[in-house]
Amino acid sequence: MAKPNKVERRWHVLDAQGQILGRLAVRAAVLLRGKHKALYTPAVDCGDTVVVINAQAIRVTGNKAKQKVYERYSGYPSGLKQETLEKLLVRRPTEVVRRAVVGMLPHNTLGRGQAKRLRVYVGGTHPHQAQVSTES
Repeated sequence: MAKPNKVERRWHVLDAQGQILGRLAVRAAVLLRGKHKALYTPAVDCGDTVVVINAQAIRVTGNKAKQKVYERYSGYPSGLKQETLEKLLVRRPTEVVRRAVVGMLPHNTLGRGQAKRLRVYVGGTHPHQAQVSTES
């Protein structure tokens, strides 16, 4: 079993250029959870940090761009806001990738901690170059 204070964390950079949204999100979720490690323990946060670049160049298949709808509710009457994937990709492409990855993480305290180690950027540059190893 992995011990929380003995976990070695690495940084991984995933380039979203031309990648399919769901497949990229699965790879990011596996790295965030630590399932790629031999010492994976479900109850221990043993995942790594993931940096996703070029979020604006993500692809979706089929008619998802027009049919997939993201909703949020303010809690007030007539407070339901709906936005298609196509419009959200133009307005906030990082939010599309973040929602896809966070939806694949556990919905509890452990998953919230793992989601904090996800960084998503629109362009091809990121400010974490010092943390990322050259082999990643």
